[in-house]
This record gives sequence, structure tokens and C-alpha cells, in this order.
Amino acid sequence: MTDAGGGRVGRVALLGVPIDMGAAQRGTLMGPAALRIAGIKPVLESLSIDVLDHGDISIAQVAPATDQIPANANHYRDIQAWTRTLSPRAYDLAKSGAIPIFLGGDHSLSMGSINGVARYWLEQGRELFVLWLDAHADYNTPLTTMTANMHGMSAAFVCGEPGLDDLLGEEPRASITSAHLDLFGIHSIDPLEKKLVHERRIAIADMRAIDEFGVAVLMHSVIERVRARNGVLHVSFDLDVLDPGIAPGVGTTVPGGATYREAHLVMELLYDSGLVGSVDIVELNPFLDERGRTARVAVELIASLFGQQITDRPTPSNTLMPGGS
Repeated sequence: MTDAGGGRVGRVALLGVPIDMGAAQRGTLMGPAALRIAGIKPVLESLSIDVLDHGDISIAQVAPATDQIPANANHYRDIQAWTRTLSPRAYDLAKSGAIPIFLGGDHSLSMGSINGVARYWLEQGRELFVLWLDAHADYNTPLTTMTANMHGMSAAFVCGEPGLDDLLGEEPRASITSAHLDLFGIHSIDPLEKKLVHERRIAIADMRAIDEFGVAVLMHSVIERVRARNGVLHVSFDLDVLDPGIAPGVGTTVPGGATYREAHLVMELLYDSGLVGSVDIVELNPFLDERGRTARVAVELIASLFGQQITDRPTPSNTLMPGGS
């Protein structure tokens, strides 16, 4: 596999972000541990990748904030502290030459992870694109939100929408343009959020488009737009993009999500592209899971993203006949 810089992927950096204040349903703080137990490190190592696990990030002590708390932004101060801590760590990991994988945690963590990697690639003269794999658009602002939950504002924040302007404090803000955001697999969106997304002319491949055109056609379109600009791709992977039948361990399940094979094909095409420079895995809630099922699916999909092929997968023991091979 080649990385976003054109060389073979040699190193991956894992960083746990145990945050769950951005969501209404608590429990995603256990997500990083569940992904580790499901074997994310050994699976990646089996693909001849050097994996360094940096453990879980801790919130840094920050000076008392003097800015006003925005209306309709639940747990703003907590998420502000997480964002101000995570962004510089994300920058440092990207600068190290490894591909950072941020283990969530709810989707509010992307406000920090994407800001940090965008700042790094901006310094390299490369544009960052974001593929938002999610059941939801997460393009609300404090003015449009119906819930005030900040995990539903993360895509809007990274595109520079107003309303959470002091979230980063002194940390440089490195917003991407809304033209560099692709919402993929969407099948739930709020009315005012939908209006804002259309006003910004953000690319959307919702589940109807996937049903009509197929994953491959739509993913090739995303990949070619990034490649045409010599861009780098950040994959923000919310597990609720998957159908609840295969990924029940999320707090905001929406029926009609991506199938197991559709999700693997997305990851396989991204691997083939060689454009991926960083990854979020978010919204895994082990408290709601079924015997680790969702965590195992997440690890299998990340393995596909980093090069595991169908022919590499071991044959399950229950398919073998006695005396067979």
C-alpha cells in the first residue's frame, strides 16, 4: 500500500480519544478499549505495517476560558478542552510520517483530529479532503441543531461554519472548504441542516444514490476529485453508516445503512487509491454492542482500508468439512 505521500505505508499511529460528551447516549468513551480488544493492532501488523499505539489522550489543563458559551451546544467546555488538546497531537502525529488512526469516542473528536491534520498538510502545500462515512451529515450549527449535541456539528465546524468560533482557543484553525467534504452513506438529516448543506453545495452520496449507482461508481468519483487536486484524504468513519443488523453497537442507529460488502468495497477502493492520510473511527459504544460484534466489524473494515484482501482472509473453521481442506 502507498500512503498519501506516494510511498509505501510503513507506519500507523493509534491514538485513543475516549470522549462521549458530544452524544446524547454515553458510553463511547469505552470505544478505544473495545477496538484494541478486537485486535486492531495485531491485524494491522499482520499486513506488515509498523503500528505504534500511543494510548489514550488525556485532556490537558487549559487556562480558564473567557469566551462565552454558545447557546445550543451541550457540554461545550468539555469538548473545547478535548479539541484544544487533540488538535496539536493530531498535527504532531501527521508530522511524524505515520498515518494517524484516531480511536473514538464520539464524532465530536473530529473537530480536533481533522483540524490538526489539515494544518499539517496545509504546511506541505497539499489540500485536505474529508470523506464523511456516516448515517448523518453532522452539518448542524448551534443555530440549526435540534438536539444541541455537538457530535452533530463536527462536519460543519471543520468546514469553518460559524457558531463555535472559540472552540480551539490559541490553537490555529485550519478549516477545509465545503467543496472538499464528501458526505457518503447519509440516510438521516435534519431539516435546517439539509438546507445548509444544499446552500453550501456539499457533495452527498446518500443511500438512495448508493442503491441507484452502486458504491464503486460513487467512490471512484470521490477518489478522482481528490487525485485531480493532488489532495490527501481523511476518512472519518462513523460506524452508524452501517446497517444496525451488522453494527448494533452505536448510539444513533438508523435502519437502511450500508451492507457488509458495500462497506468493505468502500475500504478496498480507498486502499487502492493510495490517498488516505488519516482516519477517525467513531461512535462505537460497547455498552450497546452484542458480544463485541460491532468492534470486530470495525477492525475488519480497517484491515480492508489498509490492504487486507478477500483472499487473505482465513477460512472460518465452521466451513471446513471433516477431512477436507
